[in-house]
Amino acid sequence: MAFARLAADYPVGVFGLTFEKLLIIGVIAVFLLGPERLPHYAAQLGRLVRSLRDMANGAKDRMRDEMGPDFDDVDWKKLDPRQYDPRRIIREALTDVDPFADEAPAPVVARASVNENSAYLQRKRKRELLGAEELAPFDSEAT
Repeated sequence: MAFARLAADYPVGVFGLTFEKLLIIGVIAVFLLGPERLPHYAAQLGRLVRSLRDMANGAKDRMRDEMGPDFDDVDWKKLDPRQYDPRRIIREALTDVDPFADEAPAPVVARASVNENSAYLQRKRKRELLGAEELAPFDSEAT
């Protein structure tokens, strides 16, 4: 029963292994270990699972102690990294749309700002100041 629920919760499985592959690995392990060593290794696996569960519960209790009463107010499903879609996050960041606004603002078009003191614009202004027949200044010592 627990395996069926576990398989339903994680259709892809743990580390990319499906439930069927894990079952096959388990059957192979039973044949390799044999009836003499199987109870010993099953007990070790049970202790490992129990210690991992105790560590997880200990971390949860420690976090609850450190956060205080705010721990119960946190929406943990909102912090689940599996729900994030990078494309949606980037799209929202680029459009600068407030999702809580009542009316949708006009789309923002990003334009590059022009630096009026750029070397290109300074040369262009000097060229425009020169007459049509006047030569551009020349520095004979320039390399």
